[in-house]
Amino acid sequence: MFTALRRAASPMLAALLVLAGVGPALAQGVLHRGNDGDPRSFDPHQSTTVAEAHLLRDLSEGLVIHNMRGAVVPGVAESWTTSEDGRIWRFALRETARWSNGDPVTAGDFVASLRRVLDPRSGAPSAALLYPILNAEKLHKGAEGTTPTDLGVSAPEPLRLEITLERPTPYLLALLTHPAGLPVHRSMMERIGRSGAGPEALVTNGPYRLREFVPNSHIRLDRNPAFHDAANVAVETVIVYPSSDPAVAARRFQAGELHLTTDIPADQIQGLRAKLGAQVKIAPGLGTYFLVLNTAKPPFNDTRVRRALSLAIDREFIAERIWSGAMLPAYGVIPPGIGHYGERAELDFKMATPLEREEEARRLLAAAGFGPGVPLRLELRYNRSDDNRRTIQAIAEQWTAIGVETSLFETDSASHFAHLREGGEFDVARYGWIADYSDPQNILFLFQSDTHSFNFGRFADPQFDRLMALAAAQPDLAERAAILREADSVIAREQPWIPVLHYTTRNLVSPKLTGFAPNPHGAIPSRFLSLRP
Repeated sequence: MFTALRRAASPMLAALLVLAGVGPALAQGVLHRGNDGDPRSFDPHQSTTVAEAHLLRDLSEGLVIHNMRGAVVPGVAESWTTSEDGRIWRFALRETARWSNGDPVTAGDFVASLRRVLDPRSGAPSAALLYPILNAEKLHKGAEGTTPTDLGVSAPEPLRLEITLERPTPYLLALLTHPAGLPVHRSMMERIGRSGAGPEALVTNGPYRLREFVPNSHIRLDRNPAFHDAANVAVETVIVYPSSDPAVAARRFQAGELHLTTDIPADQIQGLRAKLGAQVKIAPGLGTYFLVLNTAKPPFNDTRVRRALSLAIDREFIAERIWSGAMLPAYGVIPPGIGHYGERAELDFKMATPLEREEEARRLLAAAGFGPGVPLRLELRYNRSDDNRRTIQAIAEQWTAIGVETSLFETDSASHFAHLREGGEFDVARYGWIADYSDPQNILFLFQSDTHSFNFGRFADPQFDRLMALAAAQPDLAERAAILREADSVIAREQPWIPVLHYTTRNLVSPKLTGFAPNPHGAIPSRFLSLRP
């Protein structure tokens, strides 16, 4: 896409591209921003990627939202109260909230949408996140005698929504910022995502509406005049350009074709800082870069093999030499700075020397039946990007030192993640998880045996599941944190996924853009941005 745009040499063609909002020149009132890739769907209840989350923040508005600082603030709900026992939440909705077709946004829309997410027929990948709602788990698992009306959501008045919980849930507001909590217009519930349904058919309630979608080229969003706060949305049009390669986005930014990128190639950070200075924005994030092991498949069902592979990875080398310090070495699955938590569980060999780690890794592989003449052979799948390629190649070389023969399988991001979501076979696969809300549960739930949508490695541990259930039933935050710490320790011991790095947020931001602020969620709603004259 970058090459094609740069070759648009004809003055007439260039002028037409600028008028269409997809050319290399930056038109006033049009925000040009990069994105991690194309969306698989515009249905928020099918959302699984960061690229989709960026778009949904512009197209949809939930009861609450993240502002540019990452704080949870009112969205469709202008206020809320809770019962003394913390189990009933009452939300007062804005009278001025409207869908893009002019229909009022009502409490009934949220009731219907939450029921839709938890309908097992919908296949919503994040449905399990909503299990704190009364009867949500029963409904989602198809418990006999449970109907949608049993779900703990109701609309006693058109602009009053009540959510009743199984138990007090201190992170509920943060949870409701997730795409699973977004409303879908009832006319869209059967149509959204269908092939042949054009952008103009999509009814949304956010600050922007979808105007045009050209896969592998661009997405155009226009300000939604029906949005309740449209008067304070400064940017009229947002053009979003997908790219799974941050190096391409960086080149386009330097060429003046983008105001904002969502990532920076690690090997270019030092050079970009020297050239662009304060336009390079790097800040702590809430995410972890993993290698997922297929624990349902020998020999990866053997803890000794998993630990050996983890021991052999030199995280410090990868963080500093591959990522130029833009990522942090990870010795636990939960990133630092997570809320509602204390000391994180980390791998017990963190302080061991590289030689000590390598020797133990060899002993473990020998005990599992591997060694000279009988090497461990595996395939490592990953999604294509320069940073990923360098990281994966470094890990493969480090595994060679302990006698592991690794074949690499590279594909585009859409195909890679679709393969994992659809239960495709693999040995080891790269995966990254950015926390949807600042709570350890949002990381640890990935390893629950019933989290089928994201537990790609098919890990199942009765002790871990029991601890997660105990934590979910514990209203006291300190006691809950202690239980989650114990569950975290099970993952550190079993290592179904190998933590490699912790993420940061990395953006290139034009000085022509105002309103940007880094936050741990990487949330950058276009509605809070503006362009200098």
